[in-house]
Amino acid sequence: MAEVHRMFFPYSECPLSMRTRYTGTLLVLGIGYLFARIHIYNSHAGRDGEPGLSVEDIRIAYSGSKEATKLEAAMMGPMSGMLPTNERGDIVGWIRRGLDEREYEDRIKPIFDRRCTACHDGSNPHIPDLNGYHEVSESAEIDTGMDIFTLVRVSHIHLFGLTFIFFIMGMIFSHAYLRPVWFKSLVIIVPFAAITIDIASWYLTKLHPAFALVVIGSGGLMGMSFAIQWVVSMYQIWFYKYQGVKRSSADVL
Repeated sequence: MAEVHRMFFPYSECPLSMRTRYTGTLLVLGIGYLFARIHIYNSHAGRDGEPGLSVEDIRIAYSGSKEATKLEAAMMGPMSGMLPTNERGDIVGWIRRGLDEREYEDRIKPIFDRRCTACHDGSNPHIPDLNGYHEVSESAEIDTGMDIFTLVRVSHIHLFGLTFIFFIMGMIFSHAYLRPVWFKSLVIIVPFAAITIDIASWYLTKLHPAFALVVIGSGGLMGMSFAIQWVVSMYQIWFYKYQGVKRSSADVL
């Protein structure tokens, strides 16, 4: 007969109220994680001018592009759906012709007023101000990717937020009966390591573009761990009947 730790309580031994609470938490976290993935895709996809999310998109997001300005990178990536193709072409042409101020007033400013300044009016310090020629000209500088201060701001948000998410997921998943034990422990610890590697790779990608692969890989590991914990937990909460086995004080589960 297999032994389990005396502190291990499978889902089938948890009261209905606890299993209901776990289910609600898993559903909300699952929906939230799905929307987070959609947001990441929408923020980075298309920066290289091609549809879909690629390693090059990630590289451009963090280290920039010597072939395009910040404004062009935004219009080709996260803001691509905000402007029709012809207006996007007008702005890119204006940038590459040298940012003529008279042309801006006659042809380009009306596009920004119609499409952009409702959000980019200077009231939010975290997004570029496009409400004027000088402000637009600053955004039309060579794209160097996310600046260090932006990375620091986003880093602390992700470190705290993802740690709380995977701590909660791990607490729920700890009730799952899964063999071998080392695999269960690995599934729990992987996202915490992946979070650290992922965020470190943001900064390293600014130094060397090859680290964009590490950003994608660590994100994939987090997603895989989340999926395993979510599916196993949800299944065992409601459909798996744990067969009681001999308990031991040994830390085997």
